[in-house]
Order: sequence, then structure tokens, then C-alpha cells
Amino acid sequence: MPQRLTPLEIMTKLISFPTVSRDSNLPLVDWVEDYLNGHGIRAHRWPDPDQPHKAALFAHVGPWEEGAVVLSGHTDVVPVDGQPWDSDPFVVTERDGKYFGRGTCDMKGFDALAIWALVEAQYADVKRPLQLALSFDEEVGCTGAPPMIVAMQEVLPKGSAVVVGEPSMMQAVTGHKGGFGYDTHVVGYEVHSSIMHTGVNAIMYAAPLIDWANAQNDINMAADPSDIAAVFDPPWTTCHVGMIKGGTAHNITAKDCRFMMDFRVVPGEQASTWKEAYLEQVRAAERKMQQVHPDAHIEVKASFAVPALVPETDGEAETLVRALTGDNATHVVSYGTEAGQFQEAGYSAVICGPGDIAQAHQPNEYITIAQFNAGHDFMQRLIYKLAA
Repeated sequence: MPQRLTPLEIMTKLISFPTVSRDSNLPLVDWVEDYLNGHGIRAHRWPDPDQPHKAALFAHVGPWEEGAVVLSGHTDVVPVDGQPWDSDPFVVTERDGKYFGRGTCDMKGFDALAIWALVEAQYADVKRPLQLALSFDEEVGCTGAPPMIVAMQEVLPKGSAVVVGEPSMMQAVTGHKGGFGYDTHVVGYEVHSSIMHTGVNAIMYAAPLIDWANAQNDINMAADPSDIAAVFDPPWTTCHVGMIKGGTAHNITAKDCRFMMDFRVVPGEQASTWKEAYLEQVRAAERKMQQVHPDAHIEVKASFAVPALVPETDGEAETLVRALTGDNATHVVSYGTEAGQFQEAGYSAVICGPGDIAQAHQPNEYITIAQFNAGHDFMQRLIYKLAA
């Protein structure tokens, strides 16, 4: 019989693959596929036609019927460039009651537990099916999950309850904000700054767009939040610019200015409303620019879009997780996950995974051994429930 690895052994193997979003995840996918196949589990992969070096992987065990519990994780991690690590980020290192390594918390720790659970379920004669879904490019805007979800439904019986294992300290997170971003490129017209009125300074036309975001944040902050928004921190939709680049010299009107405008939208508000509001500002700025020079313009490209996870009334996934964890408190987060994408595709979805989100993306990222073991206990209880 093939060796059944422990969760720690699986996590150690997954961490050894440096699957930074900009790079390939195929070596990891190959290993997981071979490991599952060795235990009689047929794994299916969805190769990205636009990125042949990346693929999603999903699998099913138990009765070939709808209604599976789906364990969902992503395979990519954020870079370690420039971070002061005390140990090799791609080698799991144990010290001080913690497992250190890139992805231990976000979220190869959960991936390892999910792979372990799938193999154990294969031998447990489960009465309800269990599925595994491993995506890519979550860290660059949750762009890999939607095509994976479509592909899953074409190959596997559709599951009904999805547990997305982002680090939540094993608490049942039932809601998160939606998010979307626009890559914005303001294209001006260069002249000497002494005659700036004859040119179009891309930076100076970008500035009012960014200041519009500041004004919207002030308005949103001052407004009374809806009941559903009130549970979030902050309890309003946020508009944000985190990077900006442009210009060539202090005495030349800037030809280019690039930035991303991103929004984190509270459930109950429509992303389309915010999209149109921003694009209206862009069109108004462009009209002013072209009054000075017809070649000036603004290019706007959608960068990412993640739907909100809306709290469900008596949601199947939430009910399942609460039964397994005993957690009956209300938890929501302001960051986005793939849970909203599963929910949008007709699944009941909840977030529950080991580790603290505060450790994600940090140098010396870690998951405590206690949290990893709590995740293991959760998976054992899940298998027992599916086999009952």
C-alpha cells in the first residue's frame, strides 16, 4: 500500500515548492496529482490556456453524487524578495512552538490538511462525498478560481458546502467585502514646465482622481452603516491607491502616470455602482485633458474583481463548520477570498482555516503547532461526520 503521509509531511513537501504567483505551480500540482493517484484518487487538472505554466487541481472521493463538502485552497504564495527571513522560507522550520515557512499560514498548511483528509476519506468509506479544490493566482486578485469552479462542475458532481481554508484561527467567517481594481494609465503631453499650460501633466490630472477617493472615504466614514456593513472593520466601502508611478524630470510636464484604484465594497452595496462612479470621474478628467491636447487620454483596465461573501441564512457550510468547531460567534473580514466566488457560483460557502491572518505575507511567516493541530482535529471530525 502507498505510504499515507502525515499532515506535517505533506505541508513540508508543499512548502518546498516555491510557487510564488509570478512563477509556475506545476511541480506542486504534479506531486499532488501523483500522491492522490497513488491512493486510487483520480485528480483532474485545469491548465490555464493563457499561462501554460499554471494549473488548478481538483478531485472527488466517496459516492459519485452531488452534495460534496469541498475543501478549497490556493497553491500560490507571495514573494519573499527583500524580506529578512531567519531561515530558508521554503523549508519548514520548527522552533518556539511554531512552523516557519512561506505559506505555512497562507495557506499551504490548510492545503496539506485538505490533501490528508481526502486520502483518509478514501479509506474511510464516507457516505457523503468530499472534494478538494486547489487554485492558483489567488494572491494576484483571485483570478484562478472562477475558471476552476466552472471546470469542476463539468467534471465532478457539484458540491454543496465549501470550506475555504484561509487563516481564521479555525473560526467560522461568514462574510467578507468584495473587491475590484482598475489599472489606470493617465497619458499626458510633454512640454517644458515653464509653458505647462500648453501641455498635459499626467500626474496633475491623476491627482484629482486620487483625491476623489479621499473624498469618498470621508463621505463613507461619516455615513451611518447599514446593519450588514456595521459588522465589518471598517464598516464602509474603502477606495485606495497603494502605488503610483510617473514623470521623468521636475521641469517636464509628466507624459505618464500609472496607479491602481481599488475598492473594498461592503456587502449590500453594488460593485457596479462604484465602478460607474469612478469611470465617470475618469471620463470627466479625460475631457479636460483633451481640451488642451487631443492626444491626451486615460486608459483604464480592470485588474481584478472579487465578489463579496454575503452571510447566509442557515447556510449549509456555516452550519457544518459550527458543528465541527463549536464556534457560534459572528466573524467577518475585510479582505477578499475565493469564498465569494464559490458562493456566486451557487455553493454555500464559509471561511475556516488554521493560523492567524496577521502572519500572512510577513517575513518569518508561521503557523503555530497548536493551530495546525486544531486544523487536523477539524479534519478528523469532518471525516467521521462524512462516514457516519
